[in-house]
Amino acid sequence: MNERSTPALEIVDAAVSYRGVRAIDGVDLCVSGSEIVALVGPSGCGKTTLLRAVAGLVGLDHGSIRVNGELVDDGHRRLPPERRRIGLVFQEHSLFPHLTVLDNVTFGIRDAAKADTVARGRAALDVVELAGHADRYPHELSGGERQRVALARALAPRPALMLFDEPFASLDPNLRVQLRRDVIGALRATGTPAVFVTHDQHEALAIGDRIAVLRAGRLQQVASPSAVFHAPANRFVAAFMGDASFLPIVDSPAGRSTVFGPLATERGHDATVAMVRPDDVTFVDDPSGDARVEAVEFRGSVWSCSIVLADGCRVTAQRSHLDPPTVGAVGRAELAPGHRPVPVADP
Repeated sequence: MNERSTPALEIVDAAVSYRGVRAIDGVDLCVSGSEIVALVGPSGCGKTTLLRAVAGLVGLDHGSIRVNGELVDDGHRRLPPERRRIGLVFQEHSLFPHLTVLDNVTFGIRDAAKADTVARGRAALDVVELAGHADRYPHELSGGERQRVALARALAPRPALMLFDEPFASLDPNLRVQLRRDVIGALRATGTPAVFVTHDQHEALAIGDRIAVLRAGRLQQVASPSAVFHAPANRFVAAFMGDASFLPIVDSPAGRSTVFGPLATERGHDATVAMVRPDDVTFVDDPSGDARVEAVEFRGSVWSCSIVLADGCRVTAQRSHLDPPTVGAVGRAELAPGHRPVPVADP
């Protein structure tokens, strides 16, 4: 198998336990080529444990992990972290305060002559747009610049795979978005595959070629951002990946339907509920309507409205910021043109 067709990361039936409790339970995941996978899930679901197992910081109970085709852990044999060709970036920058930026970046390069080491360090700084900061010290940098140095340090040894564990969590929102774009740009520029751990579903949707949703140590769905958001595998994924409302599905001789009408999909024959996102639903003021605005929340570009339907179900709808709703208003809740409820499994 040539390098191009060899997965950057292949995890098969991986399990990790702490004091008899399974933190990771039968995980299968493959990261190919220069792919970026966002690993997302609630706190305590096992995201960081899985990342640490890939990095070699914890061992598998059973299963296997391969990095660029090389077996690094099968529950018995474990390659030490320093031999796995993996770059790590954590929330804490962990830069050496007494070393310059360039010396921090080149610290992990072990397989090159001095001149080549410096050249690779400068090239990595150029990728993260810090070429002019080589002679500065960490205390002279902003938080975002220190995180870029951490990225450059991880890229300089030319890893087969990058791992990120909540790398932007400590940054303010505007800097977080900009740095996220810069980091993804650097990975794309170098063709480096990566796994990003985050609990932020919006961040996962923005950065991942695919998203892996983890719950209680088990993967619930691995798919494109669009598929995970619009066609979630189950109710947990639907609710975790964004605002979602759930409508009972009614079976009749005429077919399956919800309060919004017939289900126009063959998906989810065994599902008992269907999901709608806020952008699927509109609310139109109408004194003769059978829906009522229960609560409203201003979100800048839109108003988010909690609507009580005639059958007692609650859904969230959106209205333009130019058309503010009124709590207690009566009207009609309708599906936006082209939008349909999506049946989802209800484990």
